[in-house]
Amino acid sequence: MSGKARRDKPWMFRTYAGHSTAKASNELYRQNLAKGQTGLSVAFDLPTQTGYDSDHPLARGEVGKVGVPISHLGDMRALMQGIPLAEMNTSMTINATAPWLLALYVALADEQGAARSKLTGTVQNDILKEYLSRGTYVFPPSPSLRLIKDVIVYTAREMPKWNPTNICSYHLQEAGATPTQELAFALATAEAVLDEVRRSGEVSAEEFPHLLGRISFFVNAGVRFITEMCKMRAFVDLWDEIAEARYGVTDPALRRFRYGVQVNSLGLTEQQPENNVYRILLSMLAVTLSKKARARAVQLPAWNEALGLPRPWDQQWSLRLQQILAYETDLLDYDDIFDGSEVIEQKVDELKRQARAELARIEAMGGAVACIDYMKQALIEVNAARVAAIETSEQVLVGVNAYTETEPSPLSAGGDGILTVPESVEIEQVAALQAWRQGRDDKAVRQALIELKSAAADGRNIMEPSIAAAKSGVTTGEWGQVLREVFGEYRAPTGIGAHHQTDAARLEEVRRLVDDASEKLGRRFTFVVGKPGLDGHSNGAEQIAVRATDCGMEVVYDGIRLTPAQIVDQAREAKAHVLGLSILSGSHVALVRDVAQRMREAGLGEVPIVVGGIIPADDVNVLKQCGAAAVYTPKDFKLNDIMVGIVKLVDRKAAELKEQELAVPPPKVLARERVTS
Repeated sequence: MSGKARRDKPWMFRTYAGHSTAKASNELYRQNLAKGQTGLSVAFDLPTQTGYDSDHPLARGEVGKVGVPISHLGDMRALMQGIPLAEMNTSMTINATAPWLLALYVALADEQGAARSKLTGTVQNDILKEYLSRGTYVFPPSPSLRLIKDVIVYTAREMPKWNPTNICSYHLQEAGATPTQELAFALATAEAVLDEVRRSGEVSAEEFPHLLGRISFFVNAGVRFITEMCKMRAFVDLWDEIAEARYGVTDPALRRFRYGVQVNSLGLTEQQPENNVYRILLSMLAVTLSKKARARAVQLPAWNEALGLPRPWDQQWSLRLQQILAYETDLLDYDDIFDGSEVIEQKVDELKRQARAELARIEAMGGAVACIDYMKQALIEVNAARVAAIETSEQVLVGVNAYTETEPSPLSAGGDGILTVPESVEIEQVAALQAWRQGRDDKAVRQALIELKSAAADGRNIMEPSIAAAKSGVTTGEWGQVLREVFGEYRAPTGIGAHHQTDAARLEEVRRLVDDASEKLGRRFTFVVGKPGLDGHSNGAEQIAVRATDCGMEVVYDGIRLTPAQIVDQAREAKAHVLGLSILSGSHVALVRDVAQRMREAGLGEVPIVVGGIIPADDVNVLKQCGAAAVYTPKDFKLNDIMVGIVKLVDRKAAELKEQELAVPPPKVLARERVTS
């Protein structure tokens, strides 16, 4: 047989987009749809993702940076202006506040006259991986699972075409997960969610298989595309097994593994960023070549995302890559080209065996919720090994640790190579939010919040009260605050105490420098690592904290989402010799300026501040003017070199202070004149 089959329909083309304001994001969406994008994928800013209004102190510097701010129904109207929701498939990357953003979407659909039963799309609505990797959690695990369950139950009855949860392994890979860990941790999360739904008793045995059939996944695809493709085939088989054996689903169509994909942004490099085009293409092949395990929706990063926000042209380039593969090649003309391959079958079987063993270990420990600490430490350990392999060139990254010779790139020339969000956006958004509050019916808002709190406290489904609150004019921060009052807040484990392999020989020089510096300072060299603002991408901060500990430093790291004031308090209490700030959300200028000012006011102006993150070259001098002594970006991948630089920085600062002390003459003691009567 030739293997030729009826040509498949292409997967859904998406670009993950949203920034600055709802109006600007709407313009971008409509441009992308006109270029052939077939579904929306909405990126929300960090205040929206964590349940704060744009004028909350923690939102300072974060408004509109990594996504679009949505503070109320008016913002959702502006975001979807001119887009008929009954005809659009919309994916919303939202987790802790998923019930609220879905409520705003439904409220707008009602305004448009779109039947809820016709709405199609997805809310990610997967909180467990937020505790492990991305950090946009709000509530503790138990009430968070309850909110996920509420969305699933509600959509099953009111919005049957909607995917109510999108179990996400994407950020697990970004946190360093192996393919086996991706498989096991994601599937264990799906089991925890479905067990919660079944345990609630709110879904009948007859309804449950159809509900399971709406569960979707969101995965990561890396450049090792043979392994990645085998991982996806393993996902297909394992999900089918779980659906049948654990949940008794007999219809094969309802056991189908349905997933969307984002190509791995972690693998993109700041150095020679034009190479990222090839990485994106090869990664996309992992989730499109195998018909048996082909993605239903694909969104690709832009070649320059390691530098900052991509421009519309950069997103267009990624969209064209999908379209060329789908429409110009013969990929969709054939049955699965890997069926019958012994090499592929062996690799898939190996991954399934390993994943089953890991799933059994998690089950024995009480399931995914009980294993948050265990999974976090496991991710820190494997990520430390990955970082070490890149440092030693055991893992080759072209243009980073090999073949680094380069010509100047015309793609990166000029000052407009990335999109920047001006600080004026936050001022305008805050003013618009305050105007919204002044123009609404306060009595209706108060009543809606009372009903919302009552539903949360009584265990009733949160969705209808949330939709009513959206229609009355309640804001994202008000919704979040009511639920915080009922459920409390949560701080996830940092995992930095995880056991991991250390190369003592490679650390010997740095440890000696740390010991020498500690002796000069009169106590152990103390390094406070802080994550200011709402940025939850903690991989970099965690690896810095782990390596600093390995080098013999006293490290203070309390995880994500701290205010500048809290970080300065930590520096004071720990008597820090150096303060490190990790910021990947684009809010670095505002937050570094704030922290540096507070350090000076606290009498800590002589403590050096070092900054790390995705920081455009043009901002490096700005940060130094704000008070940063050193700035590190993804191109600075050798952690030992960073440690040496930090020690030498503190040494120089201590020497300068000593010289200043010696240069100041002792105060003169003036003889007091005798007073005579």
